[in-house]
Amino acid sequence: MIDDSRGNGFSNKRILDQEKLRSRHLYHFCKRLIDMVLGVCGLVALSPVLLVIAGAIKNEEKGGTIIYRQQRVGKNGKLFSIYKFRSMCMDADKKLEELKQLNEVEGAMFKLHNDPRVTKVGKLLRRTSLDELPQLYNVLRGDMSLVGPRPPLPEEVEQYSDYDKQRLLVTPGCTGLWQVSARNEVGFHEMVELDLQYIQKSGLLYDLAIILKTIKIMIVPNGAY
Repeated sequence: MIDDSRGNGFSNKRILDQEKLRSRHLYHFCKRLIDMVLGVCGLVALSPVLLVIAGAIKNEEKGGTIIYRQQRVGKNGKLFSIYKFRSMCMDADKKLEELKQLNEVEGAMFKLHNDPRVTKVGKLLRRTSLDELPQLYNVLRGDMSLVGPRPPLPEEVEQYSDYDKQRLLVTPGCTGLWQVSARNEVGFHEMVELDLQYIQKSGLLYDLAIILKTIKIMIVPNGAY
């Protein structure tokens, strides 16, 4: 079982070498170049799919927005706006407070299997991870990378221990080791361990393997909701 202690108690835990992470200049340059190339190619190649999804969302809720924008925490605690296809009802954020007591995972994260805020179209988008496609724009902006830890909400980070904050040492990603291996089958602390494992082992080939697994999961879903 993973040590759940808070604060600065790092015994028996994975401690990242921050200086080593900062010094990987060639890897960071190549990773950014790949993000730009694949980001542009992805937006162009998937443009018909993006239009179909946008039409389906608009048709389901006539007065609703197509794109959902939300503030997230990126590398080194920097705030940015993340973009997703809207998969919930328009007043989803207001309804969250009354649903928090039903949270199905421990720690600084909210997950509810049968979340009543998710629309019919949204269920399909989430199951296939297609709701994440607009984040290719975040990748082009440099807010995110194709592969990395998922960017948390500011209120989630407020609950982080110093250990958990190691997730914020790198640029967040559209997909990562957590998404392709366990996703909703594990809790917050297990997710942190998977993210830190990725950061320690990160490399171009490792990133490519995660991207290929992500494409497979979009075709054969792995339990996302």
